[in-house]
Amino acid sequence: MAAQVNDKREIFGWAMYDFANSAFSTTIGTVFLGPYVASLARIAADLAGTETASVLGIPVAPDSFMGYCISLSVGLQVLFLPILGAIADYSDLRKPMMRLFATIGAVATMLMFFVTADVWWLGGLLFIIANLAFGAAIVFYNAYLPDIATEDQRDKVSSYGWAMGYLGGGLLLFVNLIFFQFSESLGIDGELAVRINLASAGVWWFGFAYYAWRRLRPSHAIRALPKGDTYLTVGFRQLRHTFREAHKYPQTIRYLIAYLVYNDGIQTVIAMAAIFAAAPLAQGGLGINPGDLAMVILMIQFVAFAGALLWGRLALRVGAKQAIVISLVIWSAVVTYGYFGMQGDNRVTEFWIMGACIALVLGGSQAISRSLFAQMIPAGKEAEFFSVYEVSERGTSWIGPLIFSLVNQLTGSLRPALLSLIFFFFVGLFLLTRVNVKQAILDAGNDPKGVVI
Repeated sequence: MAAQVNDKREIFGWAMYDFANSAFSTTIGTVFLGPYVASLARIAADLAGTETASVLGIPVAPDSFMGYCISLSVGLQVLFLPILGAIADYSDLRKPMMRLFATIGAVATMLMFFVTADVWWLGGLLFIIANLAFGAAIVFYNAYLPDIATEDQRDKVSSYGWAMGYLGGGLLLFVNLIFFQFSESLGIDGELAVRINLASAGVWWFGFAYYAWRRLRPSHAIRALPKGDTYLTVGFRQLRHTFREAHKYPQTIRYLIAYLVYNDGIQTVIAMAAIFAAAPLAQGGLGINPGDLAMVILMIQFVAFAGALLWGRLALRVGAKQAIVISLVIWSAVVTYGYFGMQGDNRVTEFWIMGACIALVLGGSQAISRSLFAQMIPAGKEAEFFSVYEVSERGTSWIGPLIFSLVNQLTGSLRPALLSLIFFFFVGLFLLTRVNVKQAILDAGNDPKGVVI
């Protein structure tokens, strides 16, 4: 049975997948895994009597290790996701493929329970697998948006999905925070508490995703393979055809490039903020303890829930493109303040204020970016286009974390690394102003009626 446009039951089921997988973004990608693995890497470095830890004989700064893992996982996504998107568009196997990769990601996340000091590098390996699967599943999730919502409702529905994601991720983080704070009184040491929290994100992801799969209908009837073909060969052929026709959608491509640039900066802030906050003052960090850090991240989740809904309303009033421009100006100010500020005794309070500012634009900038892109995609090619879009989606940017990690390793301080991200917001903003949204919608064969340009 095909998905019904603007059906509330369908939309709620779709949003529940965001509720499910956002546990990975918060508990794993933002709060616990990065600082935990970095602390284990520091122990390994101390035992070796050096300032760097060794991975396959390669010296790596402890605070840079997870940044390199993020970049590697996205490098793999660049290779695999476009092919998967082409296969999904041709075969209409979006729901089964979404279910497959979500399961792989959830299981890899559960296995993070076994990351200890002796195998600290396992945290990076499991993250690479889980993040690759996370990105693959999101491609098929995003591709549902044009099928379940009409053009005039996509900003609202996309914002609703992001809001549900922040709610889900925030609720699990709240539970994990309470457990972490009281773990000692329960006779559980801090390291074991972190490992349990890491595994809980996988359980949450799989459990609520199962509910979403029950609500989501297959978007189209499954298409049979031509005789003598496989889905892999068909996928490559479909992808080649799309690249050959890319010149027909110049404004869509221009928007995609702008998005890939500015969202790489956003995702790097999300991925590296916890490491920056937890790192010692001598290394340019803030020296915030895990409990306070988790509280700030928890606050961000719930403020971002409201922010995503607020930005959806703003887009209806000023247009999606203008709403994104406003958010990028705020992002630029936040990163600049992160470099110059938070150096005195009030740095924890300042970090709370900066976190609140981030939260207001975090979900909104991403939700509106997704819905605007959905307007620019030709029918039948949703998964292919979103597979490229996903290269810079939640937790999957790669250039930003790579530059951040390299600058940190070269300078020995996280603050110059943080300031380096301003490049992504300035360049992304400039490129975005060059996009003709109405023309992009028309080029894709869609109707701009009802869309605030």
